[in-house]
Amino acid sequence: MLPDHSACYDALLAHDPRFDGRFYVGVTSTRIYCRPVCRARTPKRKNCRFFSNAAAAEAAGFRPCMRCRPELAPGWGPVDAGIRIAAAAALLIEAGEVESGGMTELAVRLGVTDRHLRRVFRAEFGVSPVEYAQTQRLLMAKRLLADTTLPVTQVALAAGFSSLRRFNAAMRTHYGLSPNELRRTAASRTKRDEELRFELGYRPPFDWERLLAFLDKRSIAGVECVTDGSWARTLRLEHRGKVLTGWVRVSHIPDRCSLSVEVATQLLPALPAVLGGVRQVFDLGCDPHAVTDALGELAVGAPGLRVPGAIDGFEMAVRAILGQQITVKAAHTIAGRFAKAMGESVAAPWDELHLVFPTPNTVAAATPESIASLGIVRQRANALLALAREMNAGRLDLSPAADVEETQRRLCDLPGIGPWTAQYIALRALSWPDAWPSGDIALMKALGTSKPREADVAAEQWRPWRSYATLHLWRRLSEDES
Repeated sequence: MLPDHSACYDALLAHDPRFDGRFYVGVTSTRIYCRPVCRARTPKRKNCRFFSNAAAAEAAGFRPCMRCRPELAPGWGPVDAGIRIAAAAALLIEAGEVESGGMTELAVRLGVTDRHLRRVFRAEFGVSPVEYAQTQRLLMAKRLLADTTLPVTQVALAAGFSSLRRFNAAMRTHYGLSPNELRRTAASRTKRDEELRFELGYRPPFDWERLLAFLDKRSIAGVECVTDGSWARTLRLEHRGKVLTGWVRVSHIPDRCSLSVEVATQLLPALPAVLGGVRQVFDLGCDPHAVTDALGELAVGAPGLRVPGAIDGFEMAVRAILGQQITVKAAHTIAGRFAKAMGESVAAPWDELHLVFPTPNTVAAATPESIASLGIVRQRANALLALAREMNAGRLDLSPAADVEETQRRLCDLPGIGPWTAQYIALRALSWPDAWPSGDIALMKALGTSKPREADVAAEQWRPWRSYATLHLWRRLSEDES
């Protein structure tokens, strides 16, 4: 929900970063829309119109600001069940997953009719899914024109336009500039890079060090690593019938409240999906003040703690199964062994990265004996095979767009996957902010009880942010024991 006009204007006056990405201001005298953190001269109150998202501002005839660049604003993390369908659709649109199948396929994936999707989407965002998708394409193109030296034709294709003619027409219609004119305008404000390097914003505070340490301990050798204060990993993506492999590296720019994302050029066609995956891993949609207000004393000492997400739901689910009832260190070793035996080689600028994680199809073709030979107990080997076969058959979706309750049920129906594993997968792969791995020994210890039921009752106070409560309890226990 959009704050009232007065609250929005007060946030604009203060350039309050807590509201960045929560609303945009359209200035009627210039027909330009900005983020609330924009450092341009503050417009008069009477000239301001406020919008909950960039698409709504553009649908009202406003153009994006060249100075604050609305495409760099952080996203948002919805939790209310009533907006999950609209939110899931937005995530998929932002990741570029509708370019091949269109809105009909999007509705099918979400388990609703086209009409229902349009209705709930407009109710939540104030525009149609088609209008929202067009805005995302244009903002991605604007980002590429401003930040890279890519030819305009490559920009058009990477942003999701089917032809250069359509791209040029859309730019003229929405922004009143040709792509080359926009690039020249942006050049006076932005230094373009020969490499694919982008920024993704967040709302402070942001506990980069703890998040990086969490990812480092749970990394899969050969697939991901933390080096020189940055997180890097390999990727394998399917895009319009083609398999793309490459790498991504993420580092922190604290004075700009953003992350720097460097992407291998091989992944350019799937750039929206790559950036969307990074947003999930680093929980960039989080509103830390809303979370800390809800958690109270539990969040003291680490108000910017985020819930680490996943860029590959299958990989995360495999990692969760391998980590059942063993230490984090032991799970790290076994996961690396699994990736080495079943993954594929890929080139990357770092010696630590040389594998892409195996696909569901590869794992589904394995035998229980071959998996068990890697030091994995037979029960978990069977669980991995069952998971891979469900994923390979398309019966299981482990992305943030998935229906949480249905996915939980499907996971628990598989052999070797219980509620704890299903909740952990929801926490990380589905980016569900209210997951609670009931029965977790560390959580019970942090809460001073040995009874799962007592821990579950204690956690009720933290709804709908129990995923964040989980991370804080793990943090507290770890810091108390160190």
